[in-house]
Amino acid sequence: MSDRTGIFAGDDPFDIARRWLSEAEASEPNDPNAIAIASVDADGLPNVRMVLLKEIEPAAFVFYTNYDSAKGQELQASGKAAFVMHWKSLRRQVRVRGLVSREDGPQADAYYRSRSLKSRLGAWASDQSRPLDSRATLMAKVARVTVQQGPDPERPPFWGGFRITPLEIEFWADGQFRLHDRFVWRRQKTADDWSVTRLNP
Repeated sequence: MSDRTGIFAGDDPFDIARRWLSEAEASEPNDPNAIAIASVDADGLPNVRMVLLKEIEPAAFVFYTNYDSAKGQELQASGKAAFVMHWKSLRRQVRVRGLVSREDGPQADAYYRSRSLKSRLGAWASDQSRPLDSRATLMAKVARVTVQQGPDPERPPFWGGFRITPLEIEFWADGQFRLHDRFVWRRQKTADDWSVTRLNP
């Protein structure tokens, strides 16, 4: 596409996403890798929350969470997700829609081990998304888990990664007078070639 130049240039949307994230790391004050991830419950009611994107792979996006949490259960039930990365400092966003699979092998183990000890123990202690009567109850459980798991806990079986393989990626940049630049990459199946279309603002 002749006018897909500058920040939109490139033949691989994952390369563009990595480049934009790298630029955001230099300008965004907090968590440039934050994404708002959306899922739907059994009734089709949407849910959205912020998580941290941990990797842009050659063909997918990966983040980590508790599989038994509300988002974990919803993502596994539907097998689909959408997310947006928004950088106020750059006036840009990336929107992704695609298919979900679990990452619960050596890659998840390696990421879990890279986290601080307190974060690793917290993953064991939190029954994420479930009711909690008080913070004191949670901290007492953290203390018990610390004794049980020791100084080098293994990754909990209920905690790991989700890989989102996109069918659609949209790159959006702010334009004067709300005349934004938008390019969407689409494909019907993950093995298909991408088509790229400029969208109206």
